[in-house]
Amino acid sequence: MKIYNSLTKRKEEFVPLEGNKVKMYACGITVSGEAHIGHGYQALIYDIMRKYLKKLGYDVTYARNYTDVDDKIIAKSHETGIPADEYAAKMIENINGVMEKFHVDDPDVWLKATENIENIIEFVSKLIEKGHAYPTKNGDVYFDVASFPGYGKLSNRNLEDALDGVRVDNDDEKKNAYDFALWKSAKAGEIYWESPWGKGRPGWHIECSAMNREAFGEQIDIHGGGRDLIFPHHENEIAQTEALTGKQFVKYWTHNGLIKVNGQKMSKSLGNSLLLEELLERYSDEAVKFALLQTNYRNDINITNDLFPDAEKHLYDFYSLLAVIEDVMMKFKGMELTVDGEDVARAADYAQKVEDEFNACMSDDFNTALALSNLFGYFKDIKKWLSEGKTGSMFTALSVAVQIRTTYKLLGFFTKNAKEYKAWYEAQTAVEIPADVQAVAQERWEARQNRDWAKSDELRAKLAEMGYSVKDSKTGYELIKN
Repeated sequence: MKIYNSLTKRKEEFVPLEGNKVKMYACGITVSGEAHIGHGYQALIYDIMRKYLKKLGYDVTYARNYTDVDDKIIAKSHETGIPADEYAAKMIENINGVMEKFHVDDPDVWLKATENIENIIEFVSKLIEKGHAYPTKNGDVYFDVASFPGYGKLSNRNLEDALDGVRVDNDDEKKNAYDFALWKSAKAGEIYWESPWGKGRPGWHIECSAMNREAFGEQIDIHGGGRDLIFPHHENEIAQTEALTGKQFVKYWTHNGLIKVNGQKMSKSLGNSLLLEELLERYSDEAVKFALLQTNYRNDINITNDLFPDAEKHLYDFYSLLAVIEDVMMKFKGMELTVDGEDVARAADYAQKVEDEFNACMSDDFNTALALSNLFGYFKDIKKWLSEGKTGSMFTALSVAVQIRTTYKLLGFFTKNAKEYKAWYEAQTAVEIPADVQAVAQERWEARQNRDWAKSDELRAKLAEMGYSVKDSKTGYELIKN
């Protein structure tokens, strides 16, 4: 099993810190708004990582957090008139509901910033005692970046360029502009907790370090999040945690790519955020997953107008073959069939090939893109076996289909009833065809039945002028709007 480590910038053999146990943490959502596609993608990626490591036999404990107090949440509280804690709780409830529809499993451990205030205060106090942090007369506490020589090792930044592109607090009491807040004094009307430095709340970065320490101790195996968190969030996590413990905080840092919409970075300011719940109203959860997972998780994903419809169409094609296999199963149910040893061996070998190739992909830094591309070859072979119509071929097709369902369930695919999904898709994509177009199409079909190829071609051209193409099969035709 190889994992790309963002710290060392290379793939490394995965070896846990403690025998077979894996301690894994992923930064979750700041609940200032509803879940968008980027939130869903990150949750999906780390759920899959957890599941595959478990498949390999590791004893995985996966923790994930909600940031339920920060500047954005307080701003939303003022905007809506809802107390910050109530607003955050409502957002968490909404987001959990959407993730359930997306069929992403909960982590083994849920963590919330507001449930770890005492741990955070203790963490900050110890950093002050060790000379890595300092309080101000205003009641703020800052981490002294200059006190930690390793600062910048994850992002490859030094102190001179640490401010580049990063918004910092303007505070005359900071020793250096790049020092970051561990504890923020409360302004009038803001949510707060009592602390040795006065009324206030945690800074963003300290939350994850304190919650990790509470859940796992001083060191963890895997820490993940979006690539946009490398600096300053994860860099600051390293600084404050390692300054406290004197030990390497994380062995393997992993980061997923970012979401772009038609080539632009997705952001609220650009008005191009795609809410996950709205996508799931238009597309199946499996189509959204297919669209996302056909790109390597470390690369950015560019969402175009065709991305989700194309993914849904691929799944429809796959499920259509599975529906045929279900019919074959019903046809042969209760019958005694004779399948020779050669066919049994072929089916077993191909089923094993599906499983082995999947494991090879996933053991190479969770390469879901290659695993999904392999599906097209598998279903092409299934289609060929079905067309042969022989009992042995049908047996092979059935065996391989069962294996595909079993293997790819880990990624969240082929969990649905094939006929039900097929009917849903056809209803979703049904287009009302004008009567005059249907008449031309029917006339063309009759010409083909009479082997009048010239008239058939003439009517096909006429359909094209009317904005439709036609796809023939043995039993009929399908009209497609161009």
